[in-house]
Amino acid sequence: MRCAAQVTGTAATTLLFVHGAGSTAAIWDPQFGALGGRFRCAAVELRGNGVAPLPIKLSSISREGFARDCLAVADALSVERFHLVGCSLGGVVGLELWRMAPRRLASLTLLDSFACYPDGEAVAERIVGAVLEAPSLIAFAEERSSYLLPPGARSHRRTETVQQMARKDRRAYARSIVAAWTGDYRAMLPEIVVPALVLWGQHDIVTPWPLSQELAAAIPGAHLLEVPDAGHVSNADAPEFVNAALEAFVAAVANGAR
Repeated sequence: MRCAAQVTGTAATTLLFVHGAGSTAAIWDPQFGALGGRFRCAAVELRGNGVAPLPIKLSSISREGFARDCLAVADALSVERFHLVGCSLGGVVGLELWRMAPRRLASLTLLDSFACYPDGEAVAERIVGAVLEAPSLIAFAEERSSYLLPPGARSHRRTETVQQMARKDRRAYARSIVAAWTGDYRAMLPEIVVPALVLWGQHDIVTPWPLSQELAAAIPGAHLLEVPDAGHVSNADAPEFVNAALEAFVAAVANGAR
């Protein structure tokens, strides 16, 4: 199947960005603008996302399928090792990548993500039910955005949240929800030996703080940061903070300081 990605920069160090279930690669635009001059930045458009054609088999919309999208983009760029940066579902995909192809990862940055969501199957079932019952994905996105954004979010964040979510195919989006909420990587976390950064939005009510703590505590040497004034998509809510943290982290990895 065909993959898609947005790419900027020509540096030797590659950051591979993976969006969440409700976002598109455009959610990483603030990172591209700030980091594209120092790193090569590639934002994957996950299969079924509304950009690349829908897979013939919707069953391929899975955590493993998403990980294969990431590897396909890296291969197309002739990149052997890359720094994975994933938000929400994107962080789950990062963990799946470690399971599938650990040698390809130089580091992991997990934003507003988790190794195992409590009652994940029931949560996924509720969200999928709301997706399928909504009169339109725009209506669903407008309601869902209230849970994703921090208090006092700027109007453009609500607009882009609704626009990105509404462009998806309803069936594909439902499968992405299931992929996001039903994995369990807890037993694998102590085996992760690449540097890891865990970021959590201060007002993220979708991914509670203890789930980020669990990631940071179980991954050897992981560093945990709270992102001020951010919700469930902290890279878009507080881009300056996230960009600075990410640049410092990758530089430390490159210098052997992490």
